Amino acid sequence: MVRGLATRWGDRPVLQDVSFAIRRGEFVTLMGPNGSGKSTLLRAIAGLEPTVAGDVEVDGRNLQGVPTHRRRVGLLFQEPTMLPRRTVRENVAYGPELRRRPLAEVDQAVDELLGLLHLTGLADRPAEQLSGGERQRVALARTLAAEPDVVLLDEPFASVDAELRAELRADFRSVLASRGAPVVHVTHDREEGLFLGDRVLLLLEGRLVQSGPPSEVAAAPATPAVARFLGFNVLDVDARAVAVRPEALRIGPPEAGRPRARVVASGRVGETAIVYLVGDRGERWESRHPVSGPLPPAGHMVGLRWGSEVRLDG
Repeated sequence: MVRGLATRWGDRPVLQDVSFAIRRGEFVTLMGPNGSGKSTLLRAIAGLEPTVAGDVEVDGRNLQGVPTHRRRVGLLFQEPTMLPRRTVRENVAYGPELRRRPLAEVDQAVDELLGLLHLTGLADRPAEQLSGGERQRVALARTLAAEPDVVLLDEPFASVDAELRAELRADFRSVLASRGAPVVHVTHDREEGLFLGDRVLLLLEGRLVQSGPPSEVAAAPATPAVARFLGFNVLDVDARAVAVRPEALRIGPPEAGRPRARVVASGRVGETAIVYLVGDRGERWESRHPVSGPLPPAGHMVGLRWGSEVRLDG
């Protein structure tokens, strides 16, 4: 549980009154744009970032003043660091060996994790010879071998090739579910966060602004800022803000009483036409629809219309 957590960098607040709880076995994705404080929050939970207010509790144990190495919090970074001059097996065994577990238990735990993460054939390979995806698998195995009470993942797939990302997402999700520890997974990738999470937390400018099941958050953003982060167009209509998905926004000739926009760029991706637009007050919008006929050129003025919308309160 995180309660009222706050951090500062000098005079600038970074996290402000952040509170949430996670159930055992729950996989929570923490989403938000770059600079919103996501990594700072993970570091604060792990004891790597000083806090100015609030508490962190794990299994009822308050971690205030507890050093990082005694918190039983596993933190996996975007760029995993391997223990040099050690094999994959030796890297994974490092945590339980530090805890002086019996050798037979260490071997059993390491063998199990190597198998779950498809690393058995690499067990004796020097860690320096691994690919990016293999290093992330080893880093997760090493994190779990230490039997943490909570697992924190800081954008572990951000630097992995796109063709490996889907495979790693599936394997990480499966292995973490089998261990039962609560997980907080940080990402600024909307698709990744909505796909992986049992629950989504949205962090904007250091504050938690919305949480809930992925399907509910994606269908009903609470504020214009949340809607924009989730990829909606936000338009002002009759003094109220509405969110419109790019797939629902249509363009045509300008009409009296309807919003209008200037085309910034247009093009095709497969069978989808994409048109980027700017409003009279500098608003940025996007329209996506099946290709049908020529696309409007840059600089062309168009009218906007849509069939479905989400009314926004904030």
